[in-house]
Amino acid sequence: MKLRRREFLRLAGTAAAAPVLPQLASALDYPARLVRIIVGFAPGGSTDTLARLISPWLSERLGQPFVIENRPGGATNIGTEAVVRAPPDGYTLLMFDATQAINATLYDKLNFNFIRDIAPIASIVRTPFVMEVHPSVPATTVPEFIAYAKANPGKVNMASAGTGSPSHLFGELFKVMSGVAMTHVPYRGAAPAISDLLGGQVQVYFSVVGTSIEYISTGKVRALAVTTSTRLEALPDVPTVGEFVPGFEASSWYGLGVPKNTPDEIIDRLNREINAGLVDAKLKARLADLGSVLPGSPTDFRKLVAEETEKWGKVVRFSGAKPD
Repeated sequence: MKLRRREFLRLAGTAAAAPVLPQLASALDYPARLVRIIVGFAPGGSTDTLARLISPWLSERLGQPFVIENRPGGATNIGTEAVVRAPPDGYTLLMFDATQAINATLYDKLNFNFIRDIAPIASIVRTPFVMEVHPSVPATTVPEFIAYAKANPGKVNMASAGTGSPSHLFGELFKVMSGVAMTHVPYRGAAPAISDLLGGQVQVYFSVVGTSIEYISTGKVRALAVTTSTRLEALPDVPTVGEFVPGFEASSWYGLGVPKNTPDEIIDRLNREINAGLVDAKLKARLADLGSVLPGSPTDFRKLVAEETEKWGKVVRFSGAKPD
């Protein structure tokens, strides 16, 4: 018996919609169980600290545990790939920062494309850095430092938290824009880098402000400038690098992402809850130790990640930086 055209179209429409319904129901019920937040660093760093600040907030707001899982190694690439390969159901999140934007160009052969394979949820914090020198360096301003470095080639060693880290690329950007030569000395993390700066083994370091503010206030290191486009409330008398090197701006940022094809309903819900946290007085005060809150939509964050990937890609290529 032949089906009438109207009946055929009704059945065809039902069949086409059927695969979508479980996904929609899952998104509406989200979250129904434990959610993992993957951090591509060992415990204790800024990215891990931020994850441990935001996870209790999400747990309380959404009624399910949000637990941290540290997957260090490969300069965050191991943790990132674990999320890329995870089911796109909202139960595996990635806490990431500017490192992933840098890695997109720094590494020639990755098993993923960060821009394509990770869907941004929400930016959380923007973190300023400070250009600081050992007190033995005879420079109290950026122009004096530039003059000293040009007059003493081969005598200025620049520490970083590792090849390809934000502290490394911020220094490379400074080198390009100021025309100075500095010898890059990579360390395995911020702690040994600043330790050798304090000891005078290296002369300059681009450091997260929160890590160094105590050393600055006690005179153990000298702050020449902050890397952001505007001065910081925490260091009101310290100028920006851009006041002397026009156009210079560099800051790290942190946010959450999920595997591509995660339902928009899940991404939007997580975004709403995170943005609610960024205006909560108690949580905002705790985030202040890491930087200034950076609210916005998933589209805003996607644009930021794309712009930063392009920006640091140019610096990587120009500097010739290669992974360890």
